[in-house]
Amino acid sequence: MALHRRTFVKLLAGTPFLTAAPLAARAQAAWPDHAVKIIVPFPAGGSTDVLARILAESLKDKLGQSFLIENRPGAGGNTGIAAVTGSPPDGYTIGAATVGHFSINQYLYDKMPYDPEKDFIPATMTWDLPNVFAVSSEHCPAKTLGEFVTWAKASGKSISFGSPGVGTTPHLSAALFATRTGISATHVPFRGAAQTIPAILSGDVTYAIDNLASYISFFESGSLRALAVTSAERWPTLPNVPTMADAGQKDFVVTSWAGFVVPAGTPRPIIDKLAAAMKDIAADKVIQQKFLVAGARLLSSTPEEISAKATKERPMWQEVIKISGAKAQ
Repeated sequence: MALHRRTFVKLLAGTPFLTAAPLAARAQAAWPDHAVKIIVPFPAGGSTDVLARILAESLKDKLGQSFLIENRPGAGGNTGIAAVTGSPPDGYTIGAATVGHFSINQYLYDKMPYDPEKDFIPATMTWDLPNVFAVSSEHCPAKTLGEFVTWAKASGKSISFGSPGVGTTPHLSAALFATRTGISATHVPFRGAAQTIPAILSGDVTYAIDNLASYISFFESGSLRALAVTSAERWPTLPNVPTMADAGQKDFVVTSWAGFVVPAGTPRPIIDKLAAAMKDIAADKVIQQKFLVAGARLLSSTPEEISAKATKERPMWQEVIKISGAKAQ
C-alpha cells in the first residue's frame, strides 16, 4: 500500500506539469469564451472611438462574444495604451492604437509609460483615414484653400488651429500647413475632436486638419466646410472636395492609420485568431461601405505586416517632429 501511495503522490505531483500545456492550448483555442474589452485611448465621439465601435459589433458577430469599448483618454493616447500593456496577456484586453502609439509618441515624450517595441504586440491593421481641412461656415468666408490663405493673412484676425493633442497627425498636419503658407497660427490642443469641433463652430478656433471620420456629419449639415483632404486621391463620399495637391499644396499626403494591439506575452494563436477575424471583416463589402461613409478605409493585415509598417514610418515621423519642434510632457 505504501508503494502504491508513493506512486500515486508522484503522479499527482506531476499532473500540473503534464496538463498545463494542453489546458493552455484549449484555453487559446476557446478564445474568446467571454467578453473582450477594447480600450480606446481617446474620448467618445472621436474617429478612433466611432470606428472601433463599428469593429466591436463586427467582431461580436464574427467571434460570438461581446467586445466592449472602454474609453481611456489622456497624454496623447498614452494613458489608454499603458492600460493595455499593464493588462493580463490573455486576449481579453485589446487596444485600438493609432500611428501615434506605434511611430510618433516616443519622439514627443521624454518619458513613455510603455515601450512600443517591447510592451505590446501589433496584431492587425484596422483602418486608415485622411485628415480633412475644416473651417466654420459661419466664421470663415473661404470656399477654397487659396482663399483661406489670402483671408488668414489679410483679415487681421488671430488665427489658430485645433488638434487632439501635441504630436498627433492633425497637429503636425496643421502646423506644417501654417509653416508652408506663411500663416502665423497658434496651436490649441484638445483631448479629442469632440472638443475641437465645438471650438471651430463657435469661432474660438479658426481651422483644423483633423481625422475625417469625426467631421462627416458636420459637413453634411453645412455647419462646417471641407476645403481639402490629405489623401492621395479624392475621398469617395466627398467627391467635390479637392485633395491638398489639387488645392495647390504639393507633397501633403498624410493618412492616420490604426491597428489592434495586445499585451506582450499574449499567445500567438489568439493573435492569429484576431487577425483572421479582421481579415474576414475587411472583406465584407457592407462593412467596407460603413467605414467609407464614416470617413475611413477598412483594412486588415498580419502581425508581421503591421509591425513592419510601424518600423518603416518611425524615422519619417521622428524627422517631422524634429522640424516642427513639437514636444509633449
